[in-house]
Amino acid sequence: MAETEAGTTLREYRTEELAEAAGIPVRTLRFYRERRLLPPPRREGRIAWYDEHHLARLRTIAALLERGHTLGGIAELTAAFERGRDVGQLGELLGIGWSEETPVRLTPEALADYFEGEVTPENLAASLDLGYVATDGDEIVHVSRRLLDVSSALVREGVPLAAVLETGRRVRAHADALAVLFAGLVAEHLPDDPEAVVRLRPLAKSVVEAELSMAMDRLRAGTGPAEAGPAEAGPAEAGPAEAGPAEAGPAGGDGPPRAQTAPSP
Repeated sequence: MAETEAGTTLREYRTEELAEAAGIPVRTLRFYRERRLLPPPRREGRIAWYDEHHLARLRTIAALLERGHTLGGIAELTAAFERGRDVGQLGELLGIGWSEETPVRLTPEALADYFEGEVTPENLAASLDLGYVATDGDEIVHVSRRLLDVSSALVREGVPLAAVLETGRRVRAHADALAVLFAGLVAEHLPDDPEAVVRLRPLAKSVVEAELSMAMDRLRAGTGPAEAGPAEAGPAEAGPAEAGPAEAGPAGGDGPPRAQTAPSP
């Protein structure tokens, strides 16, 4: 038995025991080790000791093979997975402690089921970079149930996951700009109320939802922006105190951010 940092114990397996538990021949286990599909075992003299994490990885490999992934593709996914942020880093990046979003825990094979044929090393790396997903031991944590469901629905409709992720990146920039705009408005006019941003947050969400709905209506009626593609404007660099009525867009540009599709994995 091996002891973790938390004081719990993990069952350990010799090579033959791990292969039997995973339902594979010993030679296959050794082949996976040579391909670096498994992390190194703990060594005790000449004996290699594996634990439950190795067993979980073997089951994930088997599940991904059944779904049509190649060993080379699985190796690349594994490398991207191991380079990803852990849950603690994700919380620091996105401020999850204040978020209204519900995180979702997934096995790698469950994530592959959500985006059948689209979970490539490039898409996984983009999702990790955006902070949509993070690692927690042998599991993947997606930051938002809503974003996961919406992005999965878009992929099922035929939108490539890479395009969904790129759109998500652009939406993030505009959402950040809108947050700055609202926070600046509150700071300027309610400077003595430190809880105003939290208390009035639902109002900001209602404004954004209503404006986006009307923008989509204008677009459909042909009275909206000339191009339906994603806007190139970046996030605002100034708070609302510096933005006059004519500066309607979050970046102080010529208009509001154009309607875009929601993101993720």
